Amino acid sequence: MTGAAAAGPSPPHAPYRSFPPIAELAVAAMILVIIGGIYLAAHLPNAISLTPAVVLLVVAALLLVADVVLLVRIRDFAWERFRQVAGWALVGYLVIAGMIGYAFIYDGTRGSQLVVLVAMLGVFAVVVPLLLGFSVARYQPVSADDDGNP
Repeated sequence: MTGAAAAGPSPPHAPYRSFPPIAELAVAAMILVIIGGIYLAAHLPNAISLTPAVVLLVVAALLLVADVVLLVRIRDFAWERFRQVAGWALVGYLVIAGMIGYAFIYDGTRGSQLVVLVAMLGVFAVVVPLLLGFSVARYQPVSADDDGNP
C-alpha cells in the first residue's frame, strides 16, 4: 500500500458548503483601510490631499456594507458561534482602534485628517471581527440555538 491508502481513512470533515465571498470582501476592505491609513500616517503632520484616502475609505465602507448584507442573508449558519467570536473580537479591536486613535490625537493630528483616520479605524475595528467570526462559524455545525437569524 502506498500513499493515502496506507494512511487509512481520512478524518471526517464538515461537508463543503458554498458561501458568498464574505471573507474575500472583508480582506479587501481591510487592505483598503490599511493602505489609506499608511498613506495618511506617512504624511503626518503635513497637509496633504485627502482624496486618495477618502476614496479608499468609501470603497472599504461599501465593501463592509455589502459584506454585512451578504452575511445576514445566510440561513443555515452557526450564528451563536459567530456572535461569540465576533463579539469578543469586536471588544478587543475597539480597544485597539481607540488606542491608535488616541495616539493620533496625542501626536497633534487635527481636523479632516483625524476624521478620516478615525473613520478608517472604525471600519478596521468592525471588519476584522466580522472576518474572524465568519471564518470560525462557517466550519461549525449548525445547532438548535441557531434559529437562522443573525
